[in-house]
Amino acid sequence: MTTYTIQIPDADHVAEAAARFAELMGSATIFAFRGEMGVGKTTFICELCRRLGVTDDVAGSPSFSIVNVYDTPRGHLYHFDLYRLESAEEALDIGVEDYLYSQDICLIEWPDRIDALLPDDTAQVSIVENPDGSRTLTLAMP
Repeated sequence: MTTYTIQIPDADHVAEAAARFAELMGSATIFAFRGEMGVGKTTFICELCRRLGVTDDVAGSPSFSIVNVYDTPRGHLYHFDLYRLESAEEALDIGVEDYLYSQDICLIEWPDRIDALLPDDTAQVSIVENPDGSRTLTLAMP
């Protein structure tokens, strides 16, 4: 695995961090975003969607719909928020495997709900809040 670290000093630097992240994505398609509630996963993903060419309104967290679908120049982009799922079986019921193996970009919040279903080549993303309120994003690419 190759690991990258991106520092996000404050909310004014999220766009810059998302631009850097987009440069690092390469051909990877599945990104598992981990971090505490309120650390900024959704905010970061929404900005990343814009950086990847989403021109539709980026709707924030798909907490109630589970997945938001966007078009990008590279194809579809799926933003998942699996917080409300109670089991991997629920994810299978919504067809999560079809998304994961579509070769389209999948940005997944709360991936622990489906860890057993994630392909081995899933990129791992961690966002943590530092004592000064800044964020550290770590991207581990397979």
